[in-house]
Amino acid sequence: MSKKNKPDSRGFVYSTDPSFSFQPDDIDEQQTLPVAQQKLRVRLETKHRGGKTVSLITGFTGTADDLEDLGKKLKNFCGTGGSVKDGEIIIQGDQREKILQWLLKNGYKQSKKI
Repeated sequence: MSKKNKPDSRGFVYSTDPSFSFQPDDIDEQQTLPVAQQKLRVRLETKHRGGKTVSLITGFTGTADDLEDLGKKLKNFCGTGGSVKDGEIIIQGDQREKILQWLLKNGYKQSKKI
């Protein structure tokens, strides 16, 4: 591979265009919607988890910090482990009823169990 086609440390490829200037993509996080407007979906999943069952909460619109906070509260309420990855909250075990109960009690009125 020639030297001018190699990406630099930031992953950019050399350009021969003299008028080229790099414009970084500004990734703006979405504003967190109010609790009543969040459309959360709670479902059960076993795919890619070695046969283990997890409850998956999807549909959250907002910042990563708010998603982490919601995940922490749900894990605490259910008394189980879990994580927050790729905009989804993963709670270990079949906790759909508990999660839905907590969400409805705390104002997430548009939440549904799939």
